[in-house]
This record gives sequence, structure tokens and C-alpha cells, in this order.
Amino acid sequence: MLAEVLEPETSCGSFLSPAWAMTVAGNHSMKPIKHLRWWIVWTLFGSTVINYVSRMTISLLSQIIIPEFHLTYAQYGAIGSFFSYAYAVTWLVGGIILDRVGPRIGLTVAVIWWSVVNIVTSAASSLLALQILRSLFGVGEGFNWPGANKVVAEWFPARERGLAVGIFDSGSSVGGLIAGPLVTFVALRFGWRATFVVTGAMGFFWLIPWLYFYRPLTSHPRLSLDERRLIESGRDTALRSSRQGLDKYLGLLRQSNVWGIVLGRTLTDPIWWFYITWMPQYFGEVRGFNLKQIGFFLPSIFIASDLGNLMGGWVSGRLINRGMPVLAARKWVCVFSAVPMLAVIPGAMTSHRFLALSLICLATWGYASWSTMGLAFPPDLFPQDTVGAVTGLSGLSAGLAGGVVLWVVGLIRDHFHSYLPSLLAAGLIPLLATACVLVLIRSPKAQNLASPSP
Repeated sequence: MLAEVLEPETSCGSFLSPAWAMTVAGNHSMKPIKHLRWWIVWTLFGSTVINYVSRMTISLLSQIIIPEFHLTYAQYGAIGSFFSYAYAVTWLVGGIILDRVGPRIGLTVAVIWWSVVNIVTSAASSLLALQILRSLFGVGEGFNWPGANKVVAEWFPARERGLAVGIFDSGSSVGGLIAGPLVTFVALRFGWRATFVVTGAMGFFWLIPWLYFYRPLTSHPRLSLDERRLIESGRDTALRSSRQGLDKYLGLLRQSNVWGIVLGRTLTDPIWWFYITWMPQYFGEVRGFNLKQIGFFLPSIFIASDLGNLMGGWVSGRLINRGMPVLAARKWVCVFSAVPMLAVIPGAMTSHRFLALSLICLATWGYASWSTMGLAFPPDLFPQDTVGAVTGLSGLSAGLAGGVVLWVVGLIRDHFHSYLPSLLAAGLIPLLATACVLVLIRSPKAQNLASPSP
């Protein structure tokens, strides 16, 4: 049974490949699942929800954990940094592993890993224990986005890819939305340690739909011929890279498209990490919210982000359907999304706490729309057997930068007793990220013409 559940995954082949035809012939009695690709992406949405519910637990409990463990703000920020560094490394290593073993095995093991570690965190009794456990937690969670991106590249045509990425990525916002009231309720009713047990257990329930719905495109017994034709006809990137082995990955480092994606995410992802790690503490300390108010009002940040994820994917898809080239559509969404991210600056200046919350919501709406495009670029530009590696490299760089940012925010708070410099940076830095995307990312054909032959 276990061998069947975690069977090795084959790489995507051409339409009606012998392996796929034999699978279908051997399972002719199994009725196809209508719109199977959308069931799969909503399952990925579920893993992202659980990922963020688990991740937000410690942030939402900051008002309890900081005094109980006698932490400075820099030490609290360092806990997030430990998670961030491990998470970052796993984006790259995990992306390469997923390119080899496939999402079915990779995501199954990853979700089990982070769920177990999250439950064990309930027994932490020191700063060192929290740092070690959050590092191990980051190792598991780092597989989620490279794995989801790889599945989208495999299962969706170009015109639907932006919306598919928006759906699974919006799980981060929905996870934050759920985490607020859930963590607050459990902590107030049963104690803060019980929250790690509850949020950790959620991952095991997710395995049921994941193992039911997802198998590789080339061997899925419940995929209809019509849906497979639709997916294949809309694919605009190669299945396999022309290079193999180490040369395949070294070749990526010579492409400006890779560095456009890496720099774009490195300059934007830490902004989101700042919001989800420090906003509960900021609104409690500076804006006077108590724990119940944080649990009730801060989810609005994630509602705004969820709308931004879906809006970015939907708008780019509409532009593509109207004839705009794929990359041009993605870039236009990045440009328009950078503008509302500036709203955090007047949000930091106002003395009205609910106006500040509203403006920060607008900023996170813009961030989420931009982020959806950042995740859509790798499957738009690279062969499917390198999507995980490219996504992982960008995640590595973004995660390392995020770890530094979380620690620096704590230092600034300890020494200057202010969040203002951090909030100003959160509004301005995404403009530089957008410039990197516009300058460095080009169509693969244009880049090949500009590059010397190997």
C-alpha cells in the first residue's frame, strides 16, 4: 500500500505517451475527474493554508512568548531568522529534490515533517529550543512553494497559469486569516502550548485529498483525454532542458531571467515576512490592540492579501486572453501592484490606528498581487525539469534576505524604539524590485539571441 501511495514519479512526456496510454488502459474502469487540474490546485491551496496557519502561530503569540521567555526584541526577531535561513536553504535544495523525486513524494514527506515539528514545539522551554525547532520547521515548510509551482507548470496551460498560482499562493493569506481567531481562541481557552498541537495536526488531514487527487500528468488514471489535450496545447515551455546534469543548473546562473526573478523576490518577500512576523507586535505595542483585537482585526491584512493574489492572477490571465504576450502581462501587473505597496508609508505616519490598518491592508493587497507574478515567472520561462530549481534559487535568496530583515527590525526596535524606518523601507524597496523585473526579464527567444552559444 505504501509503495503504491509513494510510487516514483515519471517526468512529463509527450501527449499520449506509451506510459500514460498503458496506465489508462490498465485503469479503463476509473471514471475521469472533471476539471482535475483545478481540483489539484485547490489541494495545493490547502497545503499553503496549513503552512501559514502553522507559521503564524508564534507571531500571534508574541505578546505571551516574549515576556514568558524574557526575550529582547532582537532575540524574538532572531527566532524568525532561524526559521527563515532553514526555509531559504530548503527552497533551493527542496526545489532540486522535487525535480528529481516529484511533488507527490516530496510534498507528502514535507507536510509530515513540518506537522510533527510544529507539534513538538509545544514542549519548548528555552530560547535555544525555539530556535532549533523553528529551524527544523522551516526545513519542512520550504518545500511547499517549489512543489506547488512545479505542479502548476506541469498541469496548466500558460493562459491559466497566473490564476492557478494566484489560487495556491492565496492560501498564505487565507492561512493568516484563519490563524488569527484560531490561535487566539485556543491560546485563551487551553493555553499557548496547545496552539502548536492543534495547528500541527492539521497537516495530517491534508494528506488525504493530496494523495487522492495528485499523480503525474503522464500517468494519472483519472485524467480525461480532452483535459490532457487542453493542457498540452497551451504549454509554451519545453518539458526537459537541453542540458543535463550539473551543466543544466550552471547554465541557469548565466541567464538574466533567473536573476530578474531572484532579485525581484529577494526585494519583496522579506517585506511580507516583516508584515506577518512583526505586525501583531506592532499593533499591540504601538497601536494599542490587545490579544483579542489582534485576533479579530489583523486577519483583514490577510483578506486584502488574498484578494491581491487572485486579482493579480486573474488580471494577467485576462490580458493574455486579449492577445498580450505572457511576459508583458505579468510585468504590467507588477508595475500596477507596486503602487499600492506605498500605502504603508502614510499608514506609518497617521495617528489613527484603524486608518493605519486600512492602509497597511492596501499595501499587502499590492504585495500579494506582485508576489503572484513573481511565482508565475519560472513556469513561464523555463523547462519543467528546472522550474523547481529556479523557484528554489529565488526562494533561497529571498529567505536569506528575510532572515536578516527580521533580525534587523528587532535591532532597530531595541535601539531606536521605533518601527518607522522598517515601515518606510517596506513601501519603497518594492519599487526597486519592479525595476529589476522590467530590466532583466526577457522572452527566452530574445535572451537566446543575445547569449553566445554554449
